[in-house]
Amino acid sequence: MSATSALPWAAAAPTAKSSAIALYARWSPELDGKIAAAQQRLREAVMQHDVGLLQSSSLGVEDMVVTDLIHRAGLRIDVATLDTGKLHPETLALLPRIQVRYGLEVQVFQPVAGAVIAFVQREGEDAMRRSIALRKACCGLRKLEPLGRMLAGRSAWITGLRREQSGARAEVAFDADDATPDNPGRRKLSPIADWTWAELWAYVERFDVPTNPLHDQFMPSIGCAPCTRAIAVGEDFRAGRWWWEDSSKECGLHAQS
Repeated sequence: MSATSALPWAAAAPTAKSSAIALYARWSPELDGKIAAAQQRLREAVMQHDVGLLQSSSLGVEDMVVTDLIHRAGLRIDVATLDTGKLHPETLALLPRIQVRYGLEVQVFQPVAGAVIAFVQREGEDAMRRSIALRKACCGLRKLEPLGRMLAGRSAWITGLRREQSGARAEVAFDADDATPDNPGRRKLSPIADWTWAELWAYVERFDVPTNPLHDQFMPSIGCAPCTRAIAVGEDFRAGRWWWEDSSKECGLHAQS
């Protein structure tokens, strides 16, 4: 287990009624400075990319914090998410909460229905558990293809990636090259890359940020319902994603991060 990705559980064993704030929130001496720095990165991104900028939100706690930072900085940045057709109802329930709280309508991108239907008819509803290739094919249909449409014509996108999340993300940059053949100049921005799990939840507590209640059920990383489980004490942040696999816990959205 990577020292950077082990979840910092409270000293006492968690219970079914524990809250993420109670377990994790710790305001560090550095957090005020990190908040100011993250908002400055967002302001600079708006100046550099103007209408080409977008926040791609998973609706997890990291992305909810980024949305709140954007709102508190008074910035106008589009926010979009992927509805894979397999999300938990608790995840989708955040969309109206965001609209009420921030006056912001999140753009929702869905997979091509016909392609998903054909895949399920051919491979079955549980295809993702039969092989890594089939799981990646499912992610490709439900996530990567709609992400491509989401980012079409965008000069930069904002993520909630953090270095602490996993070994694969330990080198996440605040501003990284994300060029594609169709968009050779695109940038990928991760303004809270240096934040810790404890700092995230301290911010949530201080500013009353809406979050997915599944985080209170020991799901630090929340994806599609069939592919997400709660994690146990001492497991990595992303151990609950595709837990039946021994491979890297990535779907391809951030494979190069």
